[in-house]
Amino acid sequence: MLGLPREFDHDDSGKLAALRELVDEVESGGHRVLIFSQFVSMLRYVREALDEDKIKYEYLDGSTIDRADRVDRFQNDPTCTAFLISLKAGGSGLNLTGADTVIHFDPWWNPAVEDQASDRAHRIGQNKVVTVYRLVAAGTIEEKILQLKQRKKDLVATVLTEDSGGAKRLTRDDVDELFRLD
Repeated sequence: MLGLPREFDHDDSGKLAALRELVDEVESGGHRVLIFSQFVSMLRYVREALDEDKIKYEYLDGSTIDRADRVDRFQNDPTCTAFLISLKAGGSGLNLTGADTVIHFDPWWNPAVEDQASDRAHRIGQNKVVTVYRLVAAGTIEEKILQLKQRKKDLVATVLTEDSGGAKRLTRDDVDELFRLD
């Protein structure tokens, strides 16, 4: 078995470095952020990084028992800059208007799931503009997922549009794409 030339840790991640930079900007600008990842293991690395950077945060994943307490602390403690949330645990039922920034650390196949997670900050009572970031490493499967999601959105928009008969603009290639299994 061929091994890697050395051990890698979170300090080697360009995306994690970019996240740390964004969180630093958020905090220094007086903003607060929701950070979503679909991987609980990745959220552990993010927690370690925020601990090193002395950033106050809350955390929520599927195993969190005191969910309401975590939400209340984030909402009511202006010194709590970040809320780390697993995408599945935080996709519904949360009102997090204390944040005005949302970061998706990794892409999710279903754009509606990401949009629903982002909507945690877009709630009744939100009085700030909400900025959403998606961290995507160039030249990776993440980038391909993002391109596939955009094609999917564009195709849906073409089919569901009400102007000039959207179905008439649907090409043979579009139909083939819908039914392609690879």
